[in-house]
Amino acid sequence: MRPLPQRHWLRALGRGLVSTGLFLLVWFLVALLADSRLAPGPVQVWREGVDLWRDGSLLHNLGVTLVRVAASFTLAMLVGAVLGLALARSSTLDWLFGPWLTVGLNLPALVLIVLTFVWMGLNEPATIVAVAANKIPTVAVIVRAGARSIDPAFTDVARAFDLSRFRILRRIYAPQLYPYLLAAAQTGLALVWKIVLVAELIGRSDGIGFEIAVRFQQFDIAGILAFSFAFILVVAVVEVGIFQTLDARIRRWR
Repeated sequence: MRPLPQRHWLRALGRGLVSTGLFLLVWFLVALLADSRLAPGPVQVWREGVDLWRDGSLLHNLGVTLVRVAASFTLAMLVGAVLGLALARSSTLDWLFGPWLTVGLNLPALVLIVLTFVWMGLNEPATIVAVAANKIPTVAVIVRAGARSIDPAFTDVARAFDLSRFRILRRIYAPQLYPYLLAAAQTGLALVWKIVLVAELIGRSDGIGFEIAVRFQQFDIAGILAFSFAFILVVAVVEVGIFQTLDARIRRWR
């Protein structure tokens, strides 16, 4: 498999730098015009982030939140993908459990988080389950739509040649499902980390969400932005470095 062209990376890097520079310029001008501690500029937020990094609080809370995001995201993708495939392959299961997905999609994340904490307690498993449960219906619906779009002629040919289920999954389902799985993963990551912050704000004693809640009570806007941008930066690196690269490689593989 050939590596991605260097020109692709340079173009993406250039666009990212220009967009980031424009954002920082607008932010600086707005903070300058506001002239208030409630609207800190990028320099103030940078200094706050450096201080938080030096005292260890930024690294600790960032790491804790990332672990929760990774665990919740993995659980949601696995359960949601299996559920979506099962509903697409069985009309009976879809008839029985399809309405459950509709309820799950429309149930507010805050309600599900609170109920999970009440039922399971204020602990790590409850946090992961609550966040994953909010994302599972979305993944299941996307994967179900992808599985339904697969041409049945391909599976008929595979059965005629007596291919194993694993080979059918790898040779037929995987290439056609990958856009849907990737879409579910990308939307899932953006949704999961936001819900994790809400869960941390409500029922945990560490993490980015907890720190944001503490600084909200202190009206420490610079601290809120420092923690927020640190995590957004990590998520952006994952999006560009993993998802977009994976998308380009899989497109060529197909």
